[in-house]
Amino acid sequence: MTINFEKMGGLVPAIIQDAETNKVLMLGFMNQEAFDVTEKTGKVTFFSRTKNRLWTKGEESGNFLFVKEILNDCDNDTLLIKVNPVGVVCHTGADTCWNEKNSHDGVYFFKYLQDFICKRHEEMPEGSYTTSLFKKGVNRMAQKVGEEAVETVIEATNGTQDGFIYEASDLIYHLIVLLTSKGLRIEDLANELKKRHK
Repeated sequence: MTINFEKMGGLVPAIIQDAETNKVLMLGFMNQEAFDVTEKTGKVTFFSRTKNRLWTKGEESGNFLFVKEILNDCDNDTLLIKVNPVGVVCHTGADTCWNEKNSHDGVYFFKYLQDFICKRHEEMPEGSYTTSLFKKGVNRMAQKVGEEAVETVIEATNGTQDGFIYEASDLIYHLIVLLTSKGLRIEDLANELKKRHK
């Protein structure tokens, strides 16, 4: 990775983003040494302009930022670092330096679940319910979606709100498993609905 540290006098901005929620958590600056330490340790380390030294985020609080991925922008002078944060990020006690809550948008969890099911499909770990579905084949998976759809309809017409949510969740889960078995993702359904919405 080629980073242009000279453009801003030896520093580049580093935008820190939660790898799971996609929330922007904070902005810091790195020099070459801070970048090297970050790569070596897997913990985000900045060059603190106020302390005039390297500063690993969390060195006092324990709220480290564990690196998942580092991306360089098109001009090679700004970094996007995707992390798994431990605890809050801002010194004020807020989740982010913009005082936003760092949590999953409810709909975003579908992508997380899709990624999890894809990983199960690739690795097929023993003892996993999802693995057992994949092993039974597409006919059984499709049948399971049908069963869950019927149970969802029953709860919607004669059941409770909680029961309806429970059964509808089962339906979505089994549908994602079936989609995965066919080489598709939940996003493919979103794209189809988006096309129809136009």
